[in-house]
Amino acid sequence: MDDKTFWALMDGLSRRAGGRHERLEWLSGTLRSGSAAEAVEFQARLEAACAAVATGALWRAVRRIEGGLCSDDGFDYFALWLVAQGQGTYRAVLADPDALADVAEVRALVGRDLREWRDDEWPEWEELDYVAQEVFGELTGQEDCEEAFYGALDAIQEAEEDTDTAEAVATAGTPRLDALFPAEAGLAPGAPAG
Repeated sequence: MDDKTFWALMDGLSRRAGGRHERLEWLSGTLRSGSAAEAVEFQARLEAACAAVATGALWRAVRRIEGGLCSDDGFDYFALWLVAQGQGTYRAVLADPDALADVAEVRALVGRDLREWRDDEWPEWEELDYVAQEVFGELTGQEDCEEAFYGALDAIQEAEEDTDTAEAVATAGTPRLDALFPAEAGLAPGAPAG
């Protein structure tokens, strides 16, 4: 699976109607129509796209949106969510994290207490990280496929290690997000998150 095919899938996922469950079903079905190797290649592309999100500026932006409650795992799930927004949104946010202020799903959270956010409203999507392994297991007929899946994934990632990957570096702050999500409006430290 090349970059163009990967982003076509992410763009298709971002445009699908329905909730996250229905959208993941669509993605699973699409991946099932390919090979087990393509499912592993999809995961390699997904992980590479998520790795590029790990910038200080994006950490700050996500912490602002989530009222300071973004954990390491939460940031990883944010990266998955961002990739699932499609290539245009992904690239815009990498170039300028303040572009998150233009994303409809983020704007829908403005002014609302974090405790009122439904699980599927958080700008995080952990379940996206499991689709390729599940499809790999189905296509190979292996119930316990974790070792085989990650072995194949490691082989792909090692082969691509020398590939030059440009990481967008955002130097500007996030004034629009700061205005939409003022620090004092976040949850108090230690308050439960939804």
